[in-house]
Amino acid sequence: MAKVMLVEDDLLSIQIVSEILRAEGHEVIPFNDGTAALAAVESLVPEIVITDLNLGKAGPTGMDILKRARALNPPPIVIVITGYGSFEIAVEATKLGAFDYLQKPFKAVELRLKLWKALSHSEVVSENAYLRKELKRKYQFNQIIGSAPPMQQVFRMVERVADTESTVLLRGESGTGKELIAKALHFNSRRGAAPFVPINCSALPEHLLESELFGHRKGAFTGAIADKKGLFQEADGGTIFLDEIGSMSPVLQSRLLRVLQEREVRAVGDNVSVYVNVRVIAATNEPLEELIKKGGFREDLYYRLNVISIPMPALRERLDDLPLLVTHFLRRKAADRGLHPFSISRRALESLHAHTWPGNVRELENAIERASALCEEGFIQLNDLPPILHPLGKTDFSDTEVALAPSGDTTVLAAPLKPANGRTSAPVPSSLNQPIGHLRDFMRDQEAAHIHRAIAQAGGDKEQAAKVLGVSLATLYRRLAEGE
Repeated sequence: MAKVMLVEDDLLSIQIVSEILRAEGHEVIPFNDGTAALAAVESLVPEIVITDLNLGKAGPTGMDILKRARALNPPPIVIVITGYGSFEIAVEATKLGAFDYLQKPFKAVELRLKLWKALSHSEVVSENAYLRKELKRKYQFNQIIGSAPPMQQVFRMVERVADTESTVLLRGESGTGKELIAKALHFNSRRGAAPFVPINCSALPEHLLESELFGHRKGAFTGAIADKKGLFQEADGGTIFLDEIGSMSPVLQSRLLRVLQEREVRAVGDNVSVYVNVRVIAATNEPLEELIKKGGFREDLYYRLNVISIPMPALRERLDDLPLLVTHFLRRKAADRGLHPFSISRRALESLHAHTWPGNVRELENAIERASALCEEGFIQLNDLPPILHPLGKTDFSDTEVALAPSGDTTVLAAPLKPANGRTSAPVPSSLNQPIGHLRDFMRDQEAAHIHRAIAQAGGDKEQAAKVLGVSLATLYRRLAEGE
């Protein structure tokens, strides 16, 4: 089902086409006057516009309606109708953004086929736009957990350099979220719609890593049974993230240096270089300066990579963020299992706060995952945590439940946590202190929530959810995108 705006000056044609479309279950809004159609297209928000290019009398033409429709955001799919022998005009309309054209006289089956193709295309475009918005929303700065001063410094740096072309070197221990920041840099840049391609340079031996990064030609080595495009080419127009760059062999360091200098890659077994337009973000969990002194890392490559350096703080350096992270992971684990949010005891929280976290945020997430799997009735207690987190001494805290309160897309502790070191996490303002937004925004949020509930009840099947809601799949995707 789709909302179709039909513009045709011939009343008989309007009647015939409208009957065909309504028989297919579509909502049809007919116009036999170009001026009225041009004025109404923006307010009607149609998903499909079918317009005759020659509207017969003085006033707006079908080409004018095409231009106005394509200027909308998001633009509807436009199918134009031309008279016999007007192929050149149809081609011109296609150049201006028309999806397809019908040439008079046309059969009902042609109309149905064109419309089916248009709706299929619209659903793909809507889904892609929605997924891109989801990715960008997911990696917006305010979606990354961290209010402690060290993380705020990271956010400020990322915000300043995200939309530049500069190479970035992320420094920090394993588990501090370097790839998350790399994605934030990518999705908040002008390259955000292009690929983000990550690779761990320590995960593959030298010859396989070389093939992965630069590609190879058929027969270049044993097992190379076909040409293979490398990750630098896969990331063309976007960003490549080279994690654990310090583990790269001297030979590959030399090849990477050439890519950074010349913006060209040469596949293994090939003698022709290919230009690539790629931003490089590298990460290291060991000091490259020490590797340079030992001869394990090229100094010239270091200076190429270290254009902008962003240090990632360890979790022990940002313990004020621990309550935020704990509640975020608790909510996510509960949502993954379709359960109500978990609660956690104060004694368990004290134990989490007292740990040194050598594995950083990744270790914390694994601890919460274990606890959420082992706990009873959604209440995490001290014994549900990994044994390494069990304190040897007694605690002043009773083993009582700590409530969770929503805060945007994450959650925070409703009660302040006072750990053994005496520091107290800042309490969270209640929802009553939140500003009242515009009614339009509230209604949009309510609609989005209703759509998400329908999708959840349909088991994630968006097509089934669209049927339940009485809208087309394209409309569902468009409403989801508008609700973000």
